Amino acid sequence: MDYVIIVKTGDRFLSGTDSTVHIVLHGSTGQATKPVILDNIFRDDFEQGACDKFHINDKDVGDIDWVEVWKDEFGVAAGWFVERITVEKKEKTFHFPILRWIKAHARYRIQHLDTCLPQNSRFPDQRGEEIEEKRKVYEFSVKGPGLPTQVKAIPDDEQFSFDYKWNIAKRKLKMIADSKLQLLTQGGEWEGIQHLTKVFTNAFGEPLGCKRWSNDIFFGWQRINSMNHSLIKLCTEIPKKMGVTDTMLQPFLEGWPLHQVIEAKRLFIVDLEILQDLPCKSEEFVCPVPIALFFVNGDGRLIPIAIQLFQQKANDNPVFLPTDPPYTWMMAKMWYNLADASYHQSLTHLGYTHLIMEGVCVAFHRNLSQSHPLFKLLAPHFLYLIAINTRGLELLVAPNGWVDKTMNIGIKGMFNLIGRGLNQWRMDVHGTLPEDLKKRGVYCINGKVLPGYFFRDDALLLYDAIKNYVTKYVYLYYDCPEKIEKDWEIQNFGRELTCSREEGGCGILGVPFDGKFDNPDQLIMVFTSIIYTCSVAHASTNFPQYDEYAFPPNYPASMKGMPPKNKGVLTEAHILATLPDKRTTLDIMTVTKILSDRGTKSLGDFEVQYIFDPDAKKIVQQFRAELKEISMEIKRRNEHRNPKYEWLDPEVVPNSISI
Repeated sequence: MDYVIIVKTGDRFLSGTDSTVHIVLHGSTGQATKPVILDNIFRDDFEQGACDKFHINDKDVGDIDWVEVWKDEFGVAAGWFVERITVEKKEKTFHFPILRWIKAHARYRIQHLDTCLPQNSRFPDQRGEEIEEKRKVYEFSVKGPGLPTQVKAIPDDEQFSFDYKWNIAKRKLKMIADSKLQLLTQGGEWEGIQHLTKVFTNAFGEPLGCKRWSNDIFFGWQRINSMNHSLIKLCTEIPKKMGVTDTMLQPFLEGWPLHQVIEAKRLFIVDLEILQDLPCKSEEFVCPVPIALFFVNGDGRLIPIAIQLFQQKANDNPVFLPTDPPYTWMMAKMWYNLADASYHQSLTHLGYTHLIMEGVCVAFHRNLSQSHPLFKLLAPHFLYLIAINTRGLELLVAPNGWVDKTMNIGIKGMFNLIGRGLNQWRMDVHGTLPEDLKKRGVYCINGKVLPGYFFRDDALLLYDAIKNYVTKYVYLYYDCPEKIEKDWEIQNFGRELTCSREEGGCGILGVPFDGKFDNPDQLIMVFTSIIYTCSVAHASTNFPQYDEYAFPPNYPASMKGMPPKNKGVLTEAHILATLPDKRTTLDIMTVTKILSDRGTKSLGDFEVQYIFDPDAKKIVQQFRAELKEISMEIKRRNEHRNPKYEWLDPEVVPNSISI
């Protein structure tokens, strides 16, 4: 019998090998082929990312049930990462997802399709040993007071396989050279707003914020469709701490009494109370703690009608209004956006996607075998997460790094705020989009409440598609609760998710089980939340960064001086005096441009194929088909939107947090 054996070496750091590789095919007849060395003469097999084909001839052993593979220790690299082995025999093809590092002299036994719950494993000893090995590599660590659980040290398995895209420092230098902006590296202050707009060359492109930064309609649009889209709430009453009156607001309500505006669900609020007493990088810098009211006007546009920059009403804490002198109102909006940017970078972006999902990723690797069906479901959504977190924290969120240079709060305030936010984030609310929208009073599928909330409208389509995908997948393997109860790997995963950080877990709130998972709906909620957070939530809060941050007056994270304490007339000179200098602006431009790039494939188009079970593959195909329909629907919606909201077209949403 002729057999064709195809070996796909993984595209991971040092994943190739020069060792001698042996294989045995075990068949359904109970027989096995002789051990054979896989070698193509005059060819360097098993290189990183390579796909090698071998022909062998042996007795007919029936369908191939499992393979046995091992290697010696010849060569420079001790390991060899195999993605999969495929065996072709006559008209049949048998798939063996390896997804493992093959160590010297260890024999690995892999079943056809290699997808089963632990209680059904054919090789339980091997499976248990592999998990124990992974627990030694993926260790939990809390790297600062109040911070989320992260990996203690980045495993070799998580390193970038290629470096250029994510080498932020190198890319930054190249971008500056290519764009001929070296003059900005000399620093200095800006001569005028118009002078600032002229620095955007073809290499960078003009950010959207350049044209819309002073416009009230776009300031309202930022609250619902920019990076910090999930703070706004329906306002059912004016908080007593806010110094506004019905008379003060009346000119902005288009003739409606305030109580009718509230009853009609046309008044909304953002309260950044969580920033109270937040430390900044030094005493020279300030971070406001604003409350702002927004009104849906007759055109269906959300517009700001009142901004109070600090929490308690006082004579030196006025409520700024659209009728104030133009530059005074503009200054109030800029200081508001500084507070909003502080929350965005610390929590919406870093804390609630990158860091909280790193802990989940570590728990995932510590507890789920590569053979577990739910490992195969989640693995594509953790691609490069630990690697980008490690690199980003080392370069950007480090003493005297990018955050310290470009944000008033610096890393001192950022880490403090992350700690506060972790005590509020719940998987069953903030990680579950419909529940989060309901809690804020803005859940609406017909657009009647808060029209123009494009993030909500598009994200709900994607959330529902992910949930539908996860539901079908979970029920494929857990058709009865007993299978969940007997699955010790998934139970251990759940325990480490909920165990407090002090006790060596992730400490995630709102995971829906009391001690252990016991029904499929619990798994569906958790795995939908994880996939949604790693893809949709991160994309929506990460990729608009260049358009918003690159033009500092639009969305400043750093401002000099003090917020205004009265409504005196301000000028353009006052605005310019608050802005970061040229060198800092260049830092903001280059890094946000890099962070706004997409480096991995679109949602549903996985870099590595984990799923080979034919029934599960059908579910993946259905997911991809649904995403294609959603992409077409979002494109249709954008034909009538001004401006367009393109961040959540599935074609541009990556699978994972990889930048």
